[in-house]
Amino acid sequence: MREALDCARRAGAWGDVPIGALVLDASGAVVATAANERELTGDPTAHAEVLALRRASAALGERHGERGWDLAGCTLVVTLEPCAMCAGALVNARVDRLVYGAHDPKAGAVTSLFDIVRDPRLNHRVEVISGVLAQESSALLQAFFRGQR
Repeated sequence: MREALDCARRAGAWGDVPIGALVLDASGAVVATAANERELTGDPTAHAEVLALRRASAALGERHGERGWDLAGCTLVVTLEPCAMCAGALVNARVDRLVYGAHDPKAGAVTSLFDIVRDPRLNHRVEVISGVLAQESSALLQAFFRGQR
């Protein structure tokens, strides 16, 4: 989570909401890292989670051949509870585990508003570990938004 927080700080430095993410492979090695890039790129889907999943898919695809999109065995670590788009991406990528820091009462789609990643109607469910370094994650976001006002 500390590495995800470092990624989040980079996003804040270029004016994006400071959210950072990384993907670990089954052995626990970091496969990809990302920070929010919506403001940087003008891409509404450039959330840290989506970018980390894309980069992990590319890296693992090179390593294992064709099914790079299948991230079974991987863990996504992110500083803020994923939104509906990112939660859906986790399910579609077949990520095994999600570790996140702060809850997002306005847009969280894992615990706060919805539980997309554990919905039994979907074809895959993700193990969730929440609250890891939540205070640090929240403090980073609060400081960013205080500066925006």
